[in-house]
Amino acid sequence: MTLFVYRSHYEGPFSKRVRHLPDATVLDWFRRSWVAVVEEGHDTDAWIVAELGGPVYGFGTIFDAARREGLAAPGTWQELRDLLQRHLYVEGEVQADELSVRVLTDDDEVELAYFFFDDSLVKTRADRLAYLVHDGWPLPESAGGAAGPFNPPVPVEELAPARPGGEGVTYAVLLTFCDSESISWLAPRSFPGVRLPELAARLRELEPRSGDWPSELLALRALTAPGDDGIEPALSRCNRWPDLEQPLIGDHRSLHEGSMRALESAGLEQGRDPDRTLIRHSRHLAQMSIHMNDFFGHQQWFLFDDVWAAGNADLAGSLLRYAHGWDPLEAG
Repeated sequence: MTLFVYRSHYEGPFSKRVRHLPDATVLDWFRRSWVAVVEEGHDTDAWIVAELGGPVYGFGTIFDAARREGLAAPGTWQELRDLLQRHLYVEGEVQADELSVRVLTDDDEVELAYFFFDDSLVKTRADRLAYLVHDGWPLPESAGGAAGPFNPPVPVEELAPARPGGEGVTYAVLLTFCDSESISWLAPRSFPGVRLPELAARLRELEPRSGDWPSELLALRALTAPGDDGIEPALSRCNRWPDLEQPLIGDHRSLHEGSMRALESAGLEQGRDPDRTLIRHSRHLAQMSIHMNDFFGHQQWFLFDDVWAAGNADLAGSLLRYAHGWDPLEAG
Protein backbone atom coordinates (compact mmCIF):
# COMPACT_ATOMS: atom_id res chain seq x y z
CA MET A 1 0.00 0.00 0.00
CA THR A 2 1.17 3.53 -0.82
CA LEU A 3 -0.19 6.82 0.52
CA PHE A 4 -0.45 10.14 -1.26
CA VAL A 5 -1.00 13.41 0.63
CA TYR A 6 -1.63 16.82 -0.92
CA ARG A 7 -1.12 19.70 1.52
CA SER A 8 -3.11 22.64 0.19
CA HIS A 9 -5.47 25.25 1.64
CA TYR A 10 -7.86 24.47 -1.20
CA GLU A 11 -8.45 20.96 0.14
CA GLY A 12 -11.40 21.02 2.53
CA PRO A 13 -11.59 21.48 6.30
CA PHE A 14 -8.18 19.87 6.99
CA SER A 15 -6.43 21.62 4.07
CA LYS A 16 -5.04 18.31 2.88
CA ARG A 17 -6.09 15.38 0.74
CA VAL A 18 -5.12 11.82 1.69
CA ARG A 19 -5.34 9.07 -0.89
CA HIS A 20 -4.62 5.34 -0.46
CA LEU A 21 -3.07 3.73 -3.54
CA PRO A 22 -2.96 -0.04 -4.24
CA ASP A 23 0.71 -0.18 -5.26
CA ALA A 24 3.23 -1.90 -2.99
CA THR A 25 5.80 0.90 -3.29
CA VAL A 26 6.06 4.50 -4.44
CA LEU A 27 8.22 3.36 -7.35
CA ASP A 28 5.52 0.86 -8.38
CA TRP A 29 2.91 3.62 -8.56
CA PHE A 30 5.13 5.77 -10.77
CA ARG A 31 5.94 2.80 -13.04
CA ARG A 32 2.23 1.94 -13.39
CA SER A 33 1.40 5.55 -14.15
CA TRP A 34 4.26 5.75 -16.65
CA VAL A 35 2.76 2.86 -18.60
CA ALA A 36 -0.74 4.37 -18.54
CA VAL A 37 0.17 7.95 -19.42
CA VAL A 38 3.44 7.76 -21.38
CA GLU A 39 3.12 4.43 -23.17
CA GLU A 40 -0.66 3.95 -23.50
CA GLY A 41 -1.51 7.64 -23.97
CA HIS A 42 -4.02 8.26 -21.19
CA ASP A 43 -4.72 11.94 -20.60
CA THR A 44 -2.26 13.20 -17.98
CA ASP A 45 -4.65 15.42 -16.02
CA ALA A 46 -7.47 12.89 -16.07
CA TRP A 47 -5.13 10.13 -14.84
CA ILE A 48 -3.88 12.28 -11.95
CA VAL A 49 -7.41 13.23 -10.91
CA ALA A 50 -8.57 9.61 -11.03
CA GLU A 51 -5.55 8.25 -9.15
CA LEU A 52 -4.86 11.06 -6.66
CA GLY A 53 -8.38 12.30 -6.01
CA GLY A 54 -8.02 15.66 -7.75
CA PRO A 55 -5.53 17.93 -9.50
CA VAL A 56 -2.01 18.37 -8.13
CA TYR A 57 -0.36 21.61 -9.15
CA GLY A 58 2.51 21.09 -11.60
CA PHE A 59 2.70 17.34 -11.07
CA GLY A 60 1.69 16.34 -14.60
CA THR A 61 4.84 17.88 -16.02
CA ILE A 62 6.89 14.76 -15.21
CA PHE A 63 4.69 12.61 -17.47
CA ASP A 64 4.44 15.29 -20.15
CA ALA A 65 8.24 15.55 -20.23
CA ALA A 66 8.56 11.76 -20.40
CA ARG A 67 6.18 11.58 -23.34
CA ARG A 68 7.78 14.53 -25.13
CA GLU A 69 11.37 13.34 -24.66
CA GLY A 70 10.79 9.60 -24.81
CA LEU A 71 11.99 8.98 -21.25
CA ALA A 72 11.93 5.39 -20.06
CA ALA A 73 10.13 4.49 -16.85
CA PRO A 74 12.39 4.50 -13.79
CA GLY A 75 13.72 1.11 -12.75
CA THR A 76 15.02 2.12 -9.33
CA TRP A 77 14.18 4.77 -6.77
CA GLN A 78 17.45 6.52 -7.62
CA GLU A 79 16.36 6.78 -11.27
CA LEU A 80 12.96 8.09 -10.13
CA ARG A 81 14.65 10.71 -7.95
CA ASP A 82 16.84 11.88 -10.83
CA LEU A 83 13.91 12.07 -13.26
CA LEU A 84 11.82 14.10 -10.81
CA GLN A 85 14.65 16.49 -10.00
CA ARG A 86 15.34 17.10 -13.70
CA HIS A 87 11.88 17.15 -15.24
CA LEU A 88 9.23 17.90 -12.59
CA TYR A 89 8.08 21.53 -12.49
CA VAL A 90 8.38 22.86 -8.93
CA GLU A 91 8.87 26.25 -7.31
CA GLY A 92 10.52 24.72 -4.26
CA GLU A 93 12.35 21.44 -3.90
CA VAL A 94 12.09 17.71 -4.51
CA GLN A 95 13.24 15.10 -1.99
CA ALA A 96 13.12 11.39 -2.73
CA ASP A 97 14.42 8.17 -1.26
CA GLU A 98 13.56 4.48 -1.31
CA LEU A 99 10.32 4.95 0.65
CA SER A 100 9.07 8.43 -0.20
CA VAL A 101 8.79 11.38 -2.57
CA ARG A 102 8.33 14.84 -1.00
CA VAL A 103 7.74 18.01 -3.01
CA LEU A 104 7.37 21.68 -2.07
CA THR A 105 6.02 24.14 -4.62
CA ASP A 106 3.59 27.06 -4.97
CA ASP A 107 0.96 28.28 -7.41
CA ASP A 108 1.80 32.01 -7.02
CA GLU A 109 -1.02 32.30 -4.47
CA VAL A 110 -0.05 29.90 -1.67
CA GLU A 111 2.59 27.28 -0.98
CA LEU A 112 1.70 23.66 -1.67
CA ALA A 113 3.34 20.37 -0.80
CA TYR A 114 2.68 16.78 -1.81
CA PHE A 115 3.99 13.44 -0.67
CA PHE A 116 4.11 9.77 -1.61
CA PHE A 117 4.89 7.33 1.20
CA ASP A 118 5.31 3.58 1.37
CA ASP A 119 2.95 2.20 3.99
CA SER A 120 5.89 0.70 5.89
CA LEU A 121 7.31 4.19 6.41
CA VAL A 122 4.00 5.51 7.74
CA LYS A 123 4.00 2.72 10.33
CA THR A 124 7.61 3.05 11.44
CA ARG A 125 7.70 6.88 11.47
CA ALA A 126 4.33 7.66 12.99
CA ASP A 127 6.10 10.13 15.28
CA ARG A 128 6.67 12.28 12.17
CA LEU A 129 3.79 11.31 9.87
CA ALA A 130 0.72 10.59 12.00
CA TYR A 131 -0.91 14.00 11.55
CA LEU A 132 0.07 14.38 7.90
CA VAL A 133 -1.64 11.11 6.93
CA HIS A 134 -4.60 11.55 9.32
CA ASP A 135 -7.66 11.54 7.08
CA GLY A 136 -10.67 13.52 8.21
CA TRP A 137 -12.07 15.74 10.90
CA PRO A 138 -11.78 15.91 13.90
CA LEU A 139 -8.68 14.67 15.70
CA PRO A 140 -9.44 12.10 18.42
CA GLU A 141 -10.32 13.87 21.67
CA SER A 142 -9.53 11.19 24.23
CA ALA A 143 -6.30 11.68 26.17
CA GLY A 144 -6.09 8.01 27.09
CA GLY A 145 -3.75 6.88 29.83
CA ALA A 146 -0.42 8.55 29.20
CA ALA A 147 2.63 6.66 30.41
CA GLY A 148 4.87 9.70 30.85
CA PRO A 149 5.43 13.38 30.08
CA PHE A 150 5.24 14.80 26.56
CA ASN A 151 8.41 16.32 25.11
CA PRO A 152 7.87 18.41 21.97
CA PRO A 153 10.12 17.26 19.10
CA VAL A 154 10.64 20.77 17.70
CA PRO A 155 11.28 24.20 19.26
CA VAL A 156 8.14 25.84 20.66
CA GLU A 157 8.09 29.53 21.56
CA GLU A 158 6.72 30.32 25.01
CA LEU A 159 4.32 33.26 24.96
CA ALA A 160 4.45 34.04 28.67
CA PRO A 161 6.25 33.01 31.86
CA ALA A 162 4.93 29.91 33.57
CA ARG A 163 1.87 30.57 35.65
CA PRO A 164 2.89 30.64 39.35
CA GLY A 165 1.89 27.34 40.89
CA GLY A 166 0.49 26.16 37.59
CA GLU A 167 1.02 22.75 36.05
CA GLY A 168 1.44 21.47 32.53
CA VAL A 169 1.61 23.39 29.27
CA THR A 170 -0.88 24.33 26.55
CA TYR A 171 0.27 24.34 22.92
CA ALA A 172 -1.16 26.54 20.16
CA VAL A 173 -0.80 25.39 16.55
CA LEU A 174 -2.25 27.83 14.02
CA LEU A 175 -2.18 26.55 10.44
CA THR A 176 -2.92 29.88 8.81
CA PHE A 177 -1.44 31.71 5.85
CA CYS A 178 -0.17 35.21 5.23
CA ASP A 179 0.13 36.47 1.64
CA SER A 180 1.91 33.68 -0.26
CA GLU A 181 3.35 32.08 2.89
CA SER A 182 1.06 29.25 3.81
CA ILE A 183 3.17 26.33 5.03
CA SER A 184 5.05 26.40 8.31
CA TRP A 185 5.40 30.17 8.42
CA LEU A 186 3.93 30.40 11.93
CA ALA A 187 5.81 28.21 14.40
CA PRO A 188 3.95 26.53 17.29
CA ARG A 189 3.56 28.50 20.53
CA SER A 190 2.93 27.51 24.13
CA PHE A 191 1.56 28.76 27.44
CA PRO A 192 3.61 27.08 30.19
CA GLY A 193 2.15 26.39 33.62
CA VAL A 194 -1.43 26.10 32.39
CA ARG A 195 -3.58 23.36 30.89
CA LEU A 196 -6.47 23.87 28.50
CA PRO A 197 -9.23 24.06 31.16
CA GLU A 198 -7.44 27.07 32.70
CA LEU A 199 -6.43 28.77 29.43
CA ALA A 200 -9.34 31.24 29.35
CA ALA A 201 -8.48 32.52 32.82
CA ARG A 202 -4.79 32.73 31.88
CA LEU A 203 -5.55 34.74 28.74
CA ARG A 204 -7.46 37.28 30.84
CA GLU A 205 -4.45 37.65 33.16
CA LEU A 206 -1.77 38.19 30.53
CA GLU A 207 -0.91 41.54 28.94
CA PRO A 208 0.84 40.85 25.64
CA ARG A 209 2.69 43.54 23.75
CA SER A 210 2.19 44.25 20.06
CA GLY A 211 4.24 41.84 17.94
CA ASP A 212 4.72 39.27 20.71
CA TRP A 213 1.69 37.10 19.90
CA PRO A 214 0.13 35.95 16.63
CA SER A 215 -2.87 38.12 15.83
CA GLU A 216 -5.21 35.10 16.04
CA LEU A 217 -4.26 34.53 19.68
CA LEU A 218 -4.68 38.23 20.39
CA ALA A 219 -8.21 37.96 19.01
CA LEU A 220 -8.83 34.86 21.12
CA ARG A 221 -7.74 36.75 24.24
CA ALA A 222 -9.85 39.81 23.40
CA LEU A 223 -12.94 37.69 22.74
CA THR A 224 -12.60 35.62 25.94
CA ALA A 225 -15.32 36.91 28.24
CA PRO A 226 -14.77 37.53 31.99
CA GLY A 227 -17.17 34.72 32.84
CA ASP A 228 -15.91 32.10 30.37
CA ASP A 229 -14.83 28.89 32.10
CA GLY A 230 -13.40 27.36 28.93
CA ILE A 231 -12.06 28.48 25.58
CA GLU A 232 -14.88 27.24 23.33
CA PRO A 233 -17.07 30.40 23.54
CA ALA A 234 -14.11 32.56 22.49
CA LEU A 235 -13.41 30.27 19.53
CA SER A 236 -17.03 30.72 18.43
CA ARG A 237 -16.65 34.49 18.67
CA CYS A 238 -13.40 34.35 16.67
CA ASN A 239 -15.34 32.53 13.98
CA ARG A 240 -17.45 35.69 13.56
CA TRP A 241 -14.61 38.21 14.07
CA PRO A 242 -14.10 40.15 10.82
CA ASP A 243 -10.33 40.71 10.80
CA LEU A 244 -8.14 38.07 12.40
CA GLU A 245 -4.99 39.84 11.18
CA GLN A 246 -5.80 42.92 13.29
CA PRO A 247 -3.62 43.05 16.45
CA LEU A 248 -5.93 43.54 19.45
CA ILE A 249 -3.84 44.96 22.30
CA GLY A 250 -4.87 46.53 25.57
CA ASP A 251 -6.37 46.03 29.01
CA HIS A 252 -8.45 42.88 28.79
CA ARG A 253 -11.72 44.15 30.25
CA SER A 254 -11.94 47.30 28.15
CA LEU A 255 -10.63 45.49 25.07
CA HIS A 256 -13.21 42.74 25.46
CA GLU A 257 -16.07 45.20 25.91
CA GLY A 258 -15.04 47.13 22.83
CA SER A 259 -14.57 43.96 20.81
CA MET A 260 -18.00 42.66 21.75
CA ARG A 261 -19.62 45.94 20.68
CA ALA A 262 -17.77 45.75 17.39
CA LEU A 263 -18.81 42.13 16.95
CA GLU A 264 -22.49 43.08 17.10
CA SER A 265 -22.23 45.16 13.94
CA ALA A 266 -19.26 43.56 12.21
CA GLY A 267 -19.60 42.28 8.69
CA LEU A 268 -17.55 39.44 7.26
CA GLU A 269 -15.60 39.45 4.03
CA GLN A 270 -17.43 38.14 0.99
CA GLY A 271 -17.21 34.38 0.77
CA ARG A 272 -16.52 33.78 4.45
CA ASP A 273 -19.19 31.57 6.00
CA PRO A 274 -19.19 30.93 9.79
CA ASP A 275 -21.72 28.14 9.30
CA ARG A 276 -19.08 26.14 7.43
CA THR A 277 -16.60 26.38 10.30
CA LEU A 278 -16.07 23.25 12.40
CA ILE A 279 -15.40 23.57 16.14
CA ARG A 280 -14.82 20.77 18.64
CA HIS A 281 -13.82 21.13 22.26
CA SER A 282 -12.96 18.58 24.91
CA ARG A 283 -11.19 18.89 28.23
CA HIS A 284 -7.67 18.78 26.82
CA LEU A 285 -8.10 19.52 23.09
CA ALA A 286 -9.82 22.38 21.26
CA GLN A 287 -9.85 22.38 17.47
CA MET A 288 -11.35 24.74 14.93
CA SER A 289 -11.34 24.58 11.15
CA ILE A 290 -12.40 28.13 10.38
CA HIS A 291 -13.87 28.89 6.97
CA MET A 292 -12.10 31.94 5.51
CA ASN A 293 -13.51 32.18 1.98
CA ASP A 294 -14.58 30.08 -0.98
CA PHE A 295 -11.23 30.38 -2.75
CA PHE A 296 -8.77 29.47 0.01
CA GLY A 297 -11.19 27.45 2.12
CA HIS A 298 -10.29 26.73 5.74
CA GLN A 299 -7.54 27.39 8.26
CA GLN A 300 -6.97 25.16 11.28
CA TRP A 301 -6.46 26.13 14.92
CA PHE A 302 -5.42 23.54 17.50
CA LEU A 303 -5.10 24.17 21.24
CA PHE A 304 -4.04 21.16 23.28
CA ASP A 305 -2.24 20.55 26.52
CA ASP A 306 0.40 18.11 27.70
CA VAL A 307 -2.23 15.67 28.97
CA TRP A 308 -3.74 15.20 25.49
CA ALA A 309 -0.26 15.27 23.91
CA ALA A 310 1.10 12.56 26.21
CA GLY A 311 -1.86 10.33 25.41
CA ASN A 312 -1.50 10.98 21.67
CA ALA A 313 2.26 11.43 21.42
CA ASP A 314 2.68 10.55 17.74
CA LEU A 315 -0.24 12.72 16.68
CA ALA A 316 0.78 15.68 18.86
CA GLY A 317 4.45 15.49 17.93
CA SER A 318 3.75 15.19 14.21
CA LEU A 319 1.27 18.09 14.39
CA LEU A 320 3.98 20.29 15.93
CA ARG A 321 6.34 19.17 13.15
CA TYR A 322 3.64 19.96 10.57
CA ALA A 323 3.54 23.54 11.85
CA HIS A 324 7.32 23.77 12.08
CA GLY A 325 8.43 22.64 8.62
CA TRP A 326 7.10 21.40 5.31
CA ASP A 327 9.10 18.15 5.21
CA PRO A 328 8.29 15.84 8.14
CA LEU A 329 11.26 13.62 7.33
CA GLU A 330 13.81 16.42 7.39
CA ALA A 331 16.76 15.50 9.58
CA GLY A 332 16.94 17.12 13.01
